[in-house]
Amino acid sequence: MATANKTPPGADPKQLERTGTVREIGSQAVWSLSSCKPGFGVDQLRDDNLETYWQSDGSQPHLVNIQFRRKTTVKMLCIYADYKSDESYTPSKISVRVGNNFHNLQEIRQLEMVEPSGWIHIPLLDLNTPIRTFMIQIAVLANHQNGRDTHMRQIKVYTPVEESSIGKFPRCTTVDFMMYRTIR
Repeated sequence: MATANKTPPGADPKQLERTGTVREIGSQAVWSLSSCKPGFGVDQLRDDNLETYWQSDGSQPHLVNIQFRRKTTVKMLCIYADYKSDESYTPSKISVRVGNNFHNLQEIRQLEMVEPSGWIHIPLLDLNTPIRTFMIQIAVLANHQNGRDTHMRQIKVYTPVEESSIGKFPRCTTVDFMMYRTIR
C-alpha cells in the first residue's frame, strides 16, 4: 500500500481519477528500462508503493520506455520523486519524448526539478489537446548533486475519459457509484 503521508494534499493523482476526468492506462503498456539493479526494476516502479523505487545501473541518460500496442491518447504523466529520501539519486532534469517507435522520438517537454518531494504532474498537450502516440520515453538527463544512478518511485500515465455518446450524464464520483458505473 502507498503511504499517503509523503504526498502533499491535492497532488495525489488518484484524486484526479476519482473526479472521473482521467483514467490510468499504464497497465495497457509494455514498460522497459535502460538499466536497473536487481530487484529495483519495472515491478517496483509500478507497484503503487511509494517506499519502493526503480534504481538505474549505468551511465546517463537513464530511460523509461512506455510502449502501447495501438495509438493511445495520453493527457498527463505523474512521477513521484522524493529528494529527502533519495538525495543524489533524485532526478533534476527530465526529458519527455513521444513517437511511433525508438527511431522517431521527439522531445515535447523538458523539466528542471529542484529538490522534488511528491507527485510531479507533467501535462502532455499539443495545442491544448492530449497527445496521441505509440510510445513515451522519459529520459533522466541529470541528478541532484551530480549523482550517477537515479531513483524513481512511481510513474502513472493518464488518458482523458471521453464523454458518453448516449448523452451527457452527471459524473458519479463517490466510491459507491464508481462500483456500478459500467454496464456488464
